[in-house]
Amino acid sequence: MKFFDEARIDVYAGDGGNGNASFRREKYIPKGGPDGGDGGRGGSIYAVADRNLNTLVDYRYTRTFRAEHGEKGGTTDCYGKGGEDLFLKMPVGTVIKDQETGELLADLNEDGKQILIARGGKGGLGNLHFKSSTNRAPRQKTNGEPGEHFKLALELKVLADVGLLGMPNAGKSTFIRAVSAAKPKVAGYPFTTLAPNLGVVRTSEGRSFVIADIPGLIEGAAEGAGLGHRFLRHLQRTRVLLHLVDLAPFDPEVDPVREARAIVDELRKYDESLHAKPRWLLLNKIDLIPEEEREERIRAFLKAYGEPERWFAIAGINGEGCQPLIFALQDYIDALPRWSEEENLAAIAGGPPRGLPHR
Repeated sequence: MKFFDEARIDVYAGDGGNGNASFRREKYIPKGGPDGGDGGRGGSIYAVADRNLNTLVDYRYTRTFRAEHGEKGGTTDCYGKGGEDLFLKMPVGTVIKDQETGELLADLNEDGKQILIARGGKGGLGNLHFKSSTNRAPRQKTNGEPGEHFKLALELKVLADVGLLGMPNAGKSTFIRAVSAAKPKVAGYPFTTLAPNLGVVRTSEGRSFVIADIPGLIEGAAEGAGLGHRFLRHLQRTRVLLHLVDLAPFDPEVDPVREARAIVDELRKYDESLHAKPRWLLLNKIDLIPEEEREERIRAFLKAYGEPERWFAIAGINGEGCQPLIFALQDYIDALPRWSEEENLAAIAGGPPRGLPHR
C-alpha cells in the first residue's frame, strides 16, 4: 500500500432540526393548546485514533464528510430524532490543523483518543415552549442551528522514541533490521526507503523502545533535491536522533565528514528545534574496513568532524557494536521524564495549541 501521510478534508456537522408549531386536535378537547415538539440536534463529527491504521489513505480520495441532520419536531409533544454522530478513524500520531491558518487543533497521540472536530447544531424549539398565561395559542417556533463546518489539514507524524538520520545508503534500513523485527527493503541503490518504517527494539522483559527510519536526506533537500524534507516531520516527536554515517563509502571520492556535516545543515534549515535534539553519531559499515585500520579511520573522522555527545562504531549488516548501543539508548530513554501533553504538542507545533475554533 502506498504511504499517505497528508490529507485535506472538509467536515460538515449536521444541522439541528426545526421546531414545530402545532396544536392538539382531539375529539371532546377543544382548545387543546400547543403541542409542537423541538427539532433534533444535528450529528457531530469526532476524530478517533486507531492503532490498526497506519496511513491517511482513506482521506485522500474521500474528502468531504457530513454528519446527519436532526429531524423536524413532531406533533403531540414529540421531539425530532437527533442526527447520528460521525466517527472518523485516523492513525495514532495524526495531527489536525486548520487548513487556512495552519493552527494546531488536535493531536491524536494515543490509541482510542477521541476529539470533537465539528459540533452539530442545536434543534429548534417547538411552540409548546412559548405558551404562557397571556399567550395560550403561540405560533412561535425557532429553526435549528447550522452545524459547524471546518476545512482541516491532516498530517501523520509517527510516534517513536528514536529517529534515524543519514544519507541514502548510509545503512539505516540495515541497522533497523539488525536491532528490531522490522523488515524494510534493503538494496544497493539510493532511496530504497520511500516511506517511514517503525521497529520495536526489546532489550529485556518489559523494556523496549521504538525506532523510526525515514528516507535518506541529501545535500540540497531544503531546495527539493531527492525526497526533500517531506518525511522529517516524523522525527519531531522523537527523544533522540541517531545520525548514521557510512565510514567506508563505495566511491573513494565521497568524503564521510562532508556528508555528515551536510545532514546537520539540512536539519538546521528544516527546524531549529529538531536540530537541537540530542543526536548520537553512528559510524557504520566498519566491517568493510580492515581491523588494523579501523581505529585510525575512526580517529581521523572524529578529529575532522568534531567529537559529538556520544558516538558508536557499528556494522549493521552483522550487528557488530549494536548491542552496547541499544542498551545505552534504553537507559537514556528510561531516564527521561515522560512528556506532558503540552510538551508533546510544543514539539510538533512550536508552541501550545489554542484549541478547536468552537472551544
